[in-house]
Amino acid sequence: MSLASEIYEKINSELGKVIIGQEEIITQMMVGMFGGGHVLVEGVPGTGKTLLVRGLARLLGYSFKRIQFTPDLMPSDITGTNVFDQKGSNFYFKKGPVFTNILLADEINRTPPKTQSALIESMEEKQVTIDGVGYRLPDPFVVFATQNPLEQQGTYPLPEAQLDRFMLKVIINHPPREQEREILERYVEGQPLHDLEETDMEVLDIKEPLGRMWDEVKGITVEWSIIDYVMDLIRETRQDKDLYLGASSRAAIHLLTAARILAALRGSDFVTPDEVKEMGGPVLRHRVITTPEAEVEGLTTDQILEGILTRVKVPR
Repeated sequence: MSLASEIYEKINSELGKVIIGQEEIITQMMVGMFGGGHVLVEGVPGTGKTLLVRGLARLLGYSFKRIQFTPDLMPSDITGTNVFDQKGSNFYFKKGPVFTNILLADEINRTPPKTQSALIESMEEKQVTIDGVGYRLPDPFVVFATQNPLEQQGTYPLPEAQLDRFMLKVIINHPPREQEREILERYVEGQPLHDLEETDMEVLDIKEPLGRMWDEVKGITVEWSIIDYVMDLIRETRQDKDLYLGASSRAAIHLLTAARILAALRGSDFVTPDEVKEMGGPVLRHRVITTPEAEVEGLTTDQILEGILTRVKVPR
């Protein structure tokens, strides 16, 4: 078993003590985490979005902060601000909650675009600039942002520039009947469902192995045919008649990175088209915009992307 797949199995095992099912979602979130990217998690209330992020942060032992996004939230509530010290008669910088390893931006689409955009510099450059002075964020710095579907009342669409900075968009649906019954059984048996401190989930000492895992990921073989396949998919999104906006070059980099990490987590030493196709939806669904005609026909972004993934020729 490779180091990456061993870490993957440990995290899956420990999260399974709190989270029922959602194996595919957990895998996608780990791909984003280990890829140094940011993850947008969408789902209706009560599907465990916040619990997933809290559990992952606790397992890895990284510093963790949570911001509840509301309509009256200000940019300085995220980044911090200069405060006047009356005793010293000078200003000092009071850091905001963005200065952490894992930031949970809870219900990010509940706040107006002005405040949402306060995260753009942090997500791209891993720093914040206040009054012309730049402040570096801790390493690693990963944003997990949760949001409710846009058709719900009181939400705001995220700016396209910010959406493109998320490596993945993960969609959480209601669990199957069997898994939902197991959740209720655990509740009846008195198991704490949201208090992670009361569970037997243990913190994993894997910070040092994570560094060695990166060396392992860099050694994953990527054939030229895989690079051409990624480019064919990206360029097809720009030519599809049902898409008004196609994927960016950043999307191509993220798709290749995600496929590489997924291969490593599964113990493979090379990337196949299967990893690329599996990551295609999560990496691209939030970066493309459907045409008005496609919306009238009832086509969703995922349906259009599925068609692209089906018709683009797979390398042998």
